[in-house]
Amino acid sequence: MKRNKRILVFFISIFILVELSKGQNNRRTEVNVGVVTDVGTMHSDIEMRCINLSLADFYSSRPQFQTRLVPNIADSRNDVVGAAAAALKLIKNKQVMAILGPWTSMQAHFMIDIGQKSQVPIVSYSATSPFLTSLRSPYFFRATYEDSFQVNAIRSIIKLFGWREVVIVYVDNTFGEGIMPHLTGALQEINLSKMMTMPTRVFIVHMSTSLASRIFTKINEIGLMKAGYVWILTNGIADELSLINETGIEAMQGVLGVKTYVGKFKELEKFRARWRKMFPEMELNAFGLWAYDAITALAIAIEEAGTNNMTFSNVDLRRNVSELEALGLSQYGPKLLQTLSQVQFKGLARDFRFFKGQLQPSVFEIVNVIGTKERSIGFWTEDNGLVKKLDQEQQSVGALSTWKDHLKHIIWPGEANSVPKGWEIPTNGKRLRIGVPKRTGYTDLVGVRRDPITNSQVVEGFCIDFFKAVTEAMPYDVSYDFFPFEKSDGTPAGNHNDLVYQVYLGKYDAVVGDTTILANRSSYVDFTFPYTKSGVGLIVPVEDQVKRDSISFLKPLTWKLWLTSFFFFFLIGFTVWFVEHRINPDFRGPAKYQASTIFWFAFSTMVFAPRERVLSFGARLLVITWYFIVLVLTQSYTASLASLLTTRQLDPTITSMRSLIEKGEKVGYTRTSFIFGKLTEAGFPRSSLIPFDTADDCDELMRKGPENGGVSAAFMEVPYMRLFLGQYCKAYQVVEEPFSVDGFGFVFPIGSPLVADVSRAILKVAESTKGRDLEQALFKKKDESCPDPVTNPDPNPSTKSRQLGVDSFWVLFLIAFAMCVFTLGKFSFFFFKKSQVTNLWQEFNQPDRDSYLNRVEKCSCSSSRHMPDNNTQEVNQANSQ
Repeated sequence: MKRNKRILVFFISIFILVELSKGQNNRRTEVNVGVVTDVGTMHSDIEMRCINLSLADFYSSRPQFQTRLVPNIADSRNDVVGAAAAALKLIKNKQVMAILGPWTSMQAHFMIDIGQKSQVPIVSYSATSPFLTSLRSPYFFRATYEDSFQVNAIRSIIKLFGWREVVIVYVDNTFGEGIMPHLTGALQEINLSKMMTMPTRVFIVHMSTSLASRIFTKINEIGLMKAGYVWILTNGIADELSLINETGIEAMQGVLGVKTYVGKFKELEKFRARWRKMFPEMELNAFGLWAYDAITALAIAIEEAGTNNMTFSNVDLRRNVSELEALGLSQYGPKLLQTLSQVQFKGLARDFRFFKGQLQPSVFEIVNVIGTKERSIGFWTEDNGLVKKLDQEQQSVGALSTWKDHLKHIIWPGEANSVPKGWEIPTNGKRLRIGVPKRTGYTDLVGVRRDPITNSQVVEGFCIDFFKAVTEAMPYDVSYDFFPFEKSDGTPAGNHNDLVYQVYLGKYDAVVGDTTILANRSSYVDFTFPYTKSGVGLIVPVEDQVKRDSISFLKPLTWKLWLTSFFFFFLIGFTVWFVEHRINPDFRGPAKYQASTIFWFAFSTMVFAPRERVLSFGARLLVITWYFIVLVLTQSYTASLASLLTTRQLDPTITSMRSLIEKGEKVGYTRTSFIFGKLTEAGFPRSSLIPFDTADDCDELMRKGPENGGVSAAFMEVPYMRLFLGQYCKAYQVVEEPFSVDGFGFVFPIGSPLVADVSRAILKVAESTKGRDLEQALFKKKDESCPDPVTNPDPNPSTKSRQLGVDSFWVLFLIAFAMCVFTLGKFSFFFFKKSQVTNLWQEFNQPDRDSYLNRVEKCSCSSSRHMPDNNTQEVNQANSQ
């Protein structure tokens, strides 16, 4: 009944309008134009009233115009076929020069073909699908904005809040699908029952207003409008929020919308006031304004085109032709097409000008549904992006800006004030299926065993414990189950590459284990930040370079130092004897006795215990200097000898990977590792590569050596290397890290939002005591004497033990030599000065009677009391003769 009343009122208003236009001036040329609309609907009532008001306003302000548009209404009955039939009827029966409408993009699709074939322009003020542009029909004019224009505004909102994935909720028709190629993110067809189990919490809704009202009512009932969810409406809904009933608006609390912005200016405000006065029960929207401007543009274009050739070409009805072909061609169409393309004026919906057959927007308004209506929270402009006000200066979305710098306060679904993260693990969704490698060795990192009591598989190890700590550090709960990558017989189902590829195939949602981050793997999966140190180490056996034998005590010093030391022992002994001989009885006596005294005194200084006393000042100064030098020599010798006899001087048998390749040596690598591929790329033949599973296997291979079926060296990643050297550090050493890799990381599908959250959680755990405790528990030394190869990377220095040489003590020897020269020179100078005899040797053997030392009281324990004076005996023998 209500629909029939609307139809009656509608046709009465049209009849009155037509009669008024006839009565104004019977000499004016009436031009038939068609209007295809869904008669009786709310949007049709609004648009038709706008069309009527537009014609009345236009011709009342331009009485000089020679043409008058006569609207001919055809009901499309809210149907695609009905719209096409209405267009055919208008062209065939009314011979309209142009058609305004239809309402939907699906209806327009068929009408555009009809207009193209009959050369009748189709001007739509509501068909927004980008698909219509792809038809490339010059007779189609879009007096509205294409849906794809708003995509940049939606993208800016998503970028501003950092949401990484969105889901598009759309109608599976021309209107809904048209926008899909232009939107970024995860574009998925979904139904409401799936939404609860999806991790994505950001949804973009693109559909008709009537359907959106019903959809949101259902969405609210099933709990998808609570805190944490984000709903963004395209302008197809946001422009008609006033048409949604109270129940629908209540269900849409907190949603964001991208709305067409028409601005505020004097003419528009006057029209709005007149509208509210004339039609208080109807809310004016953007489509009504576009309808107003579209009929105005058509009136201007027809006036410009004139009234000539307003006919259709005749068709031979005797031919068997279709109804569409029977329409003929409008002779007026090409001229009207030209003038319509050039129309430009200031309309109610901002500047009106066709560019490539459609209007071009520059501003969209961002709204937030609060209470019973939407609230403006900002704008999007092509030049400045998201801004609170149109006169606001551009601000970049950077590290120092927040969303509050670009938009006003937002109330989110569930009356939340905090920005939703946009992605969560649903509590009622499926649990993550996490694949773990099945290893036979290095189970400290990741191991799979069967519980003897429950007969269930237990997954454990450092990688598993670290992943559990990471999930505990995440801001939401993550449910998961571990699935070993193994065959039915319990053996590994493949290597690490095979396991990672299962994530790409969708068998696993993630992989947790000793999986190295590699460039080739990252082409089909995403990795988190590494949670272990990176690198591949070359481990080689070491051997003791020092051969210990019966003359090892001579090895601390070089032969030059030995000879130099002996020489200076003799030099010092001789110098002291020479100076002390005339004044010290301990240094006189028979020739043999004096010679032995020289050597005895010299070498007894080695232990700082000479029997003979030194009396002269010069000799004492020389002996003190020599004592210091001997102390340094003996201490250095003792330290070097102790190091030689008690410390192993280990040197690696191999120094680089290149030497292994050049010699064609066999090398080992951890089984199922990517290292095999790296080694073949480096130049190792496959026959020289031998895999191993455990640290014991590696040790056995290197102990055997290549001659007995073993290997010369082994390549391991840093975590394996630390475990291996923690057990066998005394026999092996890391000499090189030939390959650079990024360490172990967790594996997820490409585009998974979990990657960023897990990576942030990895950093938290790594910097906490929990991470250090896990690492210490893994790398605790099985042999406590073994240092950590990472914190102390060279426990067995490869440098040889250095022998002590003359170069280490030449300054000391130079001082001793200078002292000897000085002492001998001083003694000789005074001796020659005082001596008056020609027999210097005889004078030298006589005691020095003038020395001040004769006045010094001698110790009774002097050896001179017991030793015959050889010089006195010689003098007595000479007198008796």
